[in-house]
Amino acid sequence: MALSDHEKKLLAEMEAALEQEDPRLLSTLTGKARTRQGSRALLGLSIVVVGLLVLISGLIAQVTAVGVIAFLICLAGLLLFITNLTVKTGFKGVKKPGWGQGLEERWDRRNNQN
Repeated sequence: MALSDHEKKLLAEMEAALEQEDPRLLSTLTGKARTRQGSRALLGLSIVVVGLLVLISGLIAQVTAVGVIAFLICLAGLLLFITNLTVKTGFKGVKKPGWGQGLEERWDRRNNQN
């Protein structure tokens, strides 16, 4: 159910007042400050790349132990990456936007225009 123009205006005014009073709370509620989660996902990807490089070097050297260790490194990096892409519930059940939230919003806007 869409909000009326009056309700949208009131909501924007309340958000602006909240932003002036407590910007950290607003960023927590809206999920705009996600640098920690994004940096952890990037760290996970970099660990996967390092693990793949170790795996290739283990294949070249033909050492099985290096291959097993490289697989474990890749697995740890992949788990770190995946766990930081999930949508988590924030303060009082307000969902923080995940990596697919922007696509969902554009889809909803496109369907509402037609």
